[in-house]
Amino acid sequence: MDRTARSYSPLKCLVAAGCVLTLSTLSVKAFAQGCVAAHTEQPLVAGLLPNDQEQPSHGGGGLSDKLHNLTITIGFRTYSSYKHYVGTDYQAQRAALHNEVLNHVDLYDVSFNYQLTPRWSIIGDIPGLTATRHQQGNVNTYRAGGIGDITAGVQAWVFRPPTESHGNVAFSMALKMPTGINDASGYTILAGGKTQLRPFDQSIQPGDGSWGFTLGTQAYRQTYFRTMLYFTGSWLFNPRDTNGVQTFRSAPHEDVMSVTDQYLWRGGFSHGVPKIRNLALSMGGRMEGVPVRDAFGASNGFRRPGYVISIEPGLTYSYRGNTLNVSAPWAMERNRKISVPDIQNHTHGDAAFADYTVIASFTRHF
Repeated sequence: MDRTARSYSPLKCLVAAGCVLTLSTLSVKAFAQGCVAAHTEQPLVAGLLPNDQEQPSHGGGGLSDKLHNLTITIGFRTYSSYKHYVGTDYQAQRAALHNEVLNHVDLYDVSFNYQLTPRWSIIGDIPGLTATRHQQGNVNTYRAGGIGDITAGVQAWVFRPPTESHGNVAFSMALKMPTGINDASGYTILAGGKTQLRPFDQSIQPGDGSWGFTLGTQAYRQTYFRTMLYFTGSWLFNPRDTNGVQTFRSAPHEDVMSVTDQYLWRGGFSHGVPKIRNLALSMGGRMEGVPVRDAFGASNGFRRPGYVISIEPGLTYSYRGNTLNVSAPWAMERNRKISVPDIQNHTHGDAAFADYTVIASFTRHF
């Protein structure tokens, strides 16, 4: 049975604009919660190419010069989560019994970075999501989509770019607004053939219904043989406890959805390809997830805390103010950690994770 969330149509505006993920900002993107550890997007640092400029140039005035301070990124991220884990133990019996849950998620993103000064900039992001969830051996199939939770904030470099050391550190802070729908609903086929209107699982909800804020950092430094080291990190803080959306789960303390923090850390190195100007290959690691307990506020309600540790090969090509990035994080460790309701109920729930993710983005420096 195929039911569509009432939030699906607004995403057409994003698709028409070519929405995807950002390279220039550090805010966590597409804040839907999920069976995978997190729906965080991939921030990337400036300067991964040895001959790339750290910042756009600054003109003397006029509209044309003002546009020179603007960077816009569009991008796309896709994955399918279907392998169930309890802790780090793979639940092979779910596949053998054909009762695993399959989520396919496409994340879209449009972001901007407007340079006020060489060090300070205004950042913003509009995420979007389309997702499909199959349960009970495809007896129930749900589709949801819509604009996610929009963020806006500021970013600052510690040192005025460009630096003689070919390295720098930036910090960012952004406000997250609850613009994404968090109670997209559809009909579920119950035992006996009856149907009931229920909110979809939180893993395919475009938003979480909460105000929050993100803190982020990024750093890079050119080392020997023009190799660039990089690190990025971001944390979404959601002080709200639960959002009141019913889960229809039978276990105690899991009747409403929890509003969760999320985090993402990345690090590695990038090096220009010899004899191919403006092309660089990168290799790094990343860790993303949902904590058991939030940094601020209570952590009640249903959530699937855990993390994914991945290796992340990628490539970046830059030409005349345009940058194309493609990467494919491959999961090396998946861990569905015990949640607060699990502790109260003396249980340990599971979560479905993806083997890999495909990420692509295009950035234009005006």
